[in-house]
Amino acid sequence: MLDANDARVFDALVIGAGPAGTIIASALAEQGLKVQGLTATPLNTIWPNTYGIWRDELELLGLTHLLGHSWTDCVSYFSKGEVKHERTYSFFDKTKFQQHFLDICEKFGVSWVKGNAKLIEHQATHSSVTLTSGDVLQARIVVDASGYKPVFIKRKGDPTIAYQAAYGIMGRFSSPPVHDNQMVLMDFGSDHLSENDRKQNSPTFLYAMGFGDDLYFVEETSLSSAPAIGLDVLERRLRSRLKSRGIEVLEEHYIERCLFPMNLPMPSFDQPIVAFGGAASMVHPASGYSIGAQLRRAPDLAIAIAAAIQSETASPYEIAQAGWKGLWPDDCLRKYYLYRFGLEKLMRFDEAQLNHFFETFFALKTSQWSGFLSDRLTTIELIGAMLNLFAKSPNDVRWGLMQFLGTEGSLFWEFLKV
Repeated sequence: MLDANDARVFDALVIGAGPAGTIIASALAEQGLKVQGLTATPLNTIWPNTYGIWRDELELLGLTHLLGHSWTDCVSYFSKGEVKHERTYSFFDKTKFQQHFLDICEKFGVSWVKGNAKLIEHQATHSSVTLTSGDVLQARIVVDASGYKPVFIKRKGDPTIAYQAAYGIMGRFSSPPVHDNQMVLMDFGSDHLSENDRKQNSPTFLYAMGFGDDLYFVEETSLSSAPAIGLDVLERRLRSRLKSRGIEVLEEHYIERCLFPMNLPMPSFDQPIVAFGGAASMVHPASGYSIGAQLRRAPDLAIAIAAAIQSETASPYEIAQAGWKGLWPDDCLRKYYLYRFGLEKLMRFDEAQLNHFFETFFALKTSQWSGFLSDRLTTIELIGAMLNLFAKSPNDVRWGLMQFLGTEGSLFWEFLKV
């Protein structure tokens, strides 16, 4: 039987080599841990999706060199017209982003294995993961960063899952879908939709930006819906939106199809394995953002694991308990339930209410709405922002916020229990 000092036992095994996996693998390695990574695809396969973030979030982390394009002219359109956000929005350069964390992993000696995990077994001082190939990997702690359908992580409860879905086109068009070098965060204009379409499907919005040289990205996005809005509906709506503006697609350079859950239940902390990223329910339930939170919170998890591993007799369960506490301290848990509480409200809002809600939301102080979207407010600050929003909202939004027709009651009780 192997023990924790055996050379074949790594300190940590990270499952997944997407953004979450590479971020946490590099953070663990920077703590001086011996890390092994498991990837289902070739390590240098470029990540498929685009990743947006507000530039000031990366400025705080010193990582703006990973950005590919930024827009200082960032606006939204609601029922009262244009809203200027006065913040710079950015896209990651995916190649730079990915290579940055792979380089850190290489610098600190992270070794990667290609394969798929099939079975996990826990011993006194380490865990063994059997691959579909039959190979076995051992580590003091396993970190599952394999996404929204994790390999091994168990969750608490089984709610109705709400999804954000999007269909996007990167390409060239007969005329500009947005002003050149402008970014449109949300355009809820719906004049192009039939009355029947509005009744059958939830409201959706345009998310779009210009890259210069007549290159644009346009995406039809659903805020959150259970069940998810079909990608076929989003494609039809996007093309109808463009057609209503007299715009034809001339070149399709890239098609993006996104579907991810917004309200995954919290993982059970009572298990001898820890998670990170989507597997750890780190997607912001009210905004869909996650990369910023991963970049900020990876060191917290890594530090907690590194401290627990110092004890040679610590079991995977004990190390995992330390990891969960580092990743999900009480303040983060309370905010998670408040965000899900808010999401329940938004999913019942009709088009008019959503327009009124976001007009009020973006009229808050920038520090409040930006902190809300990035999850950088404390619980007290978050409650203050929500009360301020309620006070400034029109009556239809207030009425919607006061109604308890779904799971808000149980979510608020979870908030109080933390």
